[in-house]
Amino acid sequence: MSGLFYNLGRKVGPKVRKAQWIWHSMTGTEADTIKIENEVGRDLAREIRFQLEIDKDPQVEKILNETGLRLREYVANEFRTFNFEAITGAEPNAFALPGGFIFVTRSIMELCRWDKDETAFIMAHEMAHVIRKHAINRIMRDFAVTAASRVAPARGAIAGWVKKVGMQYLESSYSHELEFEADKLGVCLIEAAGFSPEASITLLKRLSELKSSSNQIELGNYFSTHPAFNERIGNINEQLKKR
Repeated sequence: MSGLFYNLGRKVGPKVRKAQWIWHSMTGTEADTIKIENEVGRDLAREIRFQLEIDKDPQVEKILNETGLRLREYVANEFRTFNFEAITGAEPNAFALPGGFIFVTRSIMELCRWDKDETAFIMAHEMAHVIRKHAINRIMRDFAVTAASRVAPARGAIAGWVKKVGMQYLESSYSHELEFEADKLGVCLIEAAGFSPEASITLLKRLSELKSSSNQIELGNYFSTHPAFNERIGNINEQLKKR
């Protein structure tokens, strides 16, 4: 995977710097910021597809596309777009790239028992990271380019960044506060789209039981880097009581 991140950094570097400039500029409109965010995400997604194997199973594609379309219809910001794809891999995983490029593994859908409501929660949670700009903010925060490196060859600056963050970019968790925020918005989104918000509780309770059993290894890194299941369940329950 190290080659993947070298290529990601080398190709996306100039656009990250452009995104940083727009984000800190008073002249960029919302449409401008989302456009450049999409450009950054598109470059990253292109390299993901090149380096990792895309799952072409029609059943997986159908669930992702149908669920994603329903969720997208209830995103308030008209400039936001989303693209959903599955990648192969034994470990359950899902991640959001800037610009709305969402990747999930078949194994995480199997943990959801192919249930559309539970799958919708996973997808909406990742969409929330995009909507709240967690994904692009993480890149801009991690891509710590100094004044000196801005005038250095782009390849060298990007290589240093990739060496620093490596696999952390896709596998490390956001702060607990941001994960709770993504849960909250995700639940609102699935309910608005007509999915069962209670499915989020059902999924998290089942995963909590799995974690306590001998099968806990099946949950992989994705869930272990999120807040504890009982905390997530408690926060979501509090949110649902306020409806």
